[in-house]
Amino acid sequence: MAPYSNDSSSVYQGESSSHSHSVSVPPLIVSYNDRIRPLLDAVDKLRHLMIMREGIQLPTIVVVGDQSSGKSSVLESLAGISLPRGQGICTRVPLIMRLQNHPNPEPELFLEYSGKTVHTDESFIAEDISTATEEIAGSGKGISKTPLTLIVKKNGVPDLTMVDLPGITRVPVKDQPEDIYDQIKDIIMEHIKPEESIILNVLSATVDFPTCESIRMSQSVDKIGMRTLAVVTKSDKAPEGLHDKVTGDDVNIGLGYVCVRNRIGDESYEEARVAEAKLFATHPLLSKIDKSVVGIPVLAQKLVQIQAGSISRCMPEVVKQINERLTTNIAELNKMPKKLSTVAEAMTTFMQIIGQSKESLRKVLLRGEYDEFPDDEKMHSTARMVEMINQFSGELHKCIGTDNTANFLMEEIKVLEESRGIGLPNFLPRTAFLSILQRKVNLISNLPVEFVMKAWDYIQVIVLAVLMRHSEHYPQLQQPIRRAGKNVVEAMKDRTVSWITEIVEMEKLTDYTCDAEYTTEWNKLMANQGTFLNQVLRSDSHPASVVLNGFGIVEVGNLWQHPDCLEQAFDLKMRMTAYWKIVLRRMVDSTALYLQYSVQNLVNKEIEKETIGELMREGGGGIERLLEESPSLSVKREKLKKSIKVLKESKEVVGNIVDSVSVSSQVVGE
Repeated sequence: MAPYSNDSSSVYQGESSSHSHSVSVPPLIVSYNDRIRPLLDAVDKLRHLMIMREGIQLPTIVVVGDQSSGKSSVLESLAGISLPRGQGICTRVPLIMRLQNHPNPEPELFLEYSGKTVHTDESFIAEDISTATEEIAGSGKGISKTPLTLIVKKNGVPDLTMVDLPGITRVPVKDQPEDIYDQIKDIIMEHIKPEESIILNVLSATVDFPTCESIRMSQSVDKIGMRTLAVVTKSDKAPEGLHDKVTGDDVNIGLGYVCVRNRIGDESYEEARVAEAKLFATHPLLSKIDKSVVGIPVLAQKLVQIQAGSISRCMPEVVKQINERLTTNIAELNKMPKKLSTVAEAMTTFMQIIGQSKESLRKVLLRGEYDEFPDDEKMHSTARMVEMINQFSGELHKCIGTDNTANFLMEEIKVLEESRGIGLPNFLPRTAFLSILQRKVNLISNLPVEFVMKAWDYIQVIVLAVLMRHSEHYPQLQQPIRRAGKNVVEAMKDRTVSWITEIVEMEKLTDYTCDAEYTTEWNKLMANQGTFLNQVLRSDSHPASVVLNGFGIVEVGNLWQHPDCLEQAFDLKMRMTAYWKIVLRRMVDSTALYLQYSVQNLVNKEIEKETIGELMREGGGGIERLLEESPSLSVKREKLKKSIKVLKESKEVVGNIVDSVSVSSQVVGE
């Protein structure tokens, strides 16, 4: 038999022993064998463990219907008990109904909610459900998503678990919230949206099916109806055209229809079933409906069959998800920091944080290793620092005012004229060289300071990122550690700014190098002196510009008017040009080396000293702060522990489920 077969012959196991009336009344006891019951029990236990809170969906029969569609009557007929009735919404919370065929003549009924189990009986069940509902959803007419479980162990009921949801109503009545429709819709959609849910859509024969709100909702999540079964109530109230409704299927009910008759007045359940069987057997219109789609016994058989098929399909995936989620949560809990209970443990942990941070900083800032941050180019520090230094060098060489081609030699001539004194005319005054040197250094003096400040700002980003990463599990430490990181970098920045300022001042006051490249470059440039002077001083013309090796086109203007100091000016220019290259290279190199030296000190000594000092200073909280776990971390730890506990219990429940599922699949498919 296919899982969702419409063949109901298997339920007709005999006639009612107490009512013959010449009409065959099949029993409601529908259970394949003892192999199915363990699967149902496993699903019920998983639902009781709230496994769905872990994001694992269970195969579930969800009962939906418009208000007054006859939902309660259908469920009462299946369970053989009376449910709350009255005006407005009677079902105000999801009611999980666990029906179990019970061999004992005395039924056993329980309610489970708010962590407790309440025994009840058939006489008081409706009253006790109302009491439990008020405790969950309040005494008004509001609703709640918190479920209430009803366990019915009774001789003759089908082995079923269903979730009955509040009936759909669009217009709030007295004491109901204005958004009651939206609240109900949210609850229904939450339950019917999962692919594992089977939708039992209760429709009244007295209404036009396509206009039913429950049909619209189910179609929104199950467009072709492959997991929707419709039960049509009140068949005796509107028999005209019912045959066409259930055979035409204008609303895509993929699992088919079952037409039933509601229990009327004080009829016993046995009397109601006899009346139902007689109605569909003798009514001139209803008797035309195929017997495989009429009656509560057929509905019971279909639901059991659908439920068994759904469990057989879904449980292997449920088992897989439980195992995967358990593995993931255990791994996540193991990654969390150990909860510290002694000062010794706290000190050990603190030193580990410092040690790991220092090693990461050595890798990132000193050795150029970035395996800890492979995709974050900002953290590839050595490469970024080289880029910054190259940019700094470029800015120094391109600084405005260091142009060597405009008004060529005019500055040198002016300085030489102002430096004249009593002496031989062919001696180059040192004061002239220093005057030009000071002017050139002044023009670029702000660039080194700006560069080192920018470099340390970048280094601070790296330092804080590493410190925060290694202390992320101890948020109570992060504020003092962040403060220590900022303090030590700021101190280093101030020290570097002072140092670079001294370097700039030294370049203004002294003109020294032992670099042989200076002499080589000066001689090379001076080799052009004769040609240059001839071009500038020739008598036939006075060019505005000439081409000079090493400079390109230079503006010579009125240089011909200064023949007495032109040779000295050229010499001064070439000396400064050769020396200025040394100055710029020396400034870039020494700055880079000093930064590297400072960063090494920061990593190896300063960061640890500053962090310990910050933590131990008055008001810093001391190492004992590590013993104070943050509320968010504590909540996360407890949440993971509870989740793991639930998943472990669930794993025990489904321990042998795969074998059972494979056996039951064969049974269901026979």
